[in-house]
Amino acid sequence: MTVRRGWSRPRGGAANVTAPRPYRGASPPPVAKDPSFRRSLTLFRAFLHEQDDPEACYSLLARDAVDQVEAYDRPVAGRTVVDVGGGGGYFTDEFRRRGAYAYLFEPDVAELGAKPPEGAVVADGYLLPLRDGVADVTFSSNVLEHVADPQTFLSELARVTRPGGLIYVSFTNWLSPWGGHEWAPWHYFGAERARARYRRRTGRAAKHTLGENLFAVHIGATLRQVRARDDVEVVSARSRYWPFLAEAVVKAPGIREFATWNLLLILRRCPP
Repeated sequence: MTVRRGWSRPRGGAANVTAPRPYRGASPPPVAKDPSFRRSLTLFRAFLHEQDDPEACYSLLARDAVDQVEAYDRPVAGRTVVDVGGGGGYFTDEFRRRGAYAYLFEPDVAELGAKPPEGAVVADGYLLPLRDGVADVTFSSNVLEHVADPQTFLSELARVTRPGGLIYVSFTNWLSPWGGHEWAPWHYFGAERARARYRRRTGRAAKHTLGENLFAVHIGATLRQVRARDDVEVVSARSRYWPFLAEAVVKAPGIREFATWNLLLILRRCPP
């Protein structure tokens, strides 16, 4: 594991945090009321420019996600936030801008980009170099569909969250129109066929391969697994982007696998 500046590894393997100082920039207004058609449309338009303007897309998504965290919990200022799999650090930066002590753990060096946040750590989400219960908020955006063992991943998120702390987990379910990621919606006709089509159309290989770095995660199975756990309580299970009835759509078996788009789980860490 690579440890970047701002972290040290004491005996016992856990990380001692020398906290990067939170910063407070000008506070932009919320994206829009959540849920609402205006918000969904704003995010969708940003997603259309993910490839040509990732800064604008992911900065907007980060603002929206932290708004959600604060709506379900309370302001993050002065609190410890662990961002697992946060890529280039847009979410970590937004948490810090609002005054949180936020730390990024990312397994893929390439995803960190040229200027990762200060103190970013290259680490596996299955085995975070943190002591039990260090985080007030543990955050994971669109990561669960990229791990082969979601249950172990969720267990690690719960482990590093203090009792009563909040766990934010979202993922793109396989049968969503976006389930195949860059080769969606052709994944409905088979992953290999969709990948081949992507190569023909773009002239380059797809980033994701089913069974290697993308997995078919389903809403029904995930909800059953999470509700059976005794270390977390489900506060909300809802569509992250749906413009209305965001929780109701998740309660409809079958339909939810297609209509939810992206499942957001808000969990509360139970006392040991």
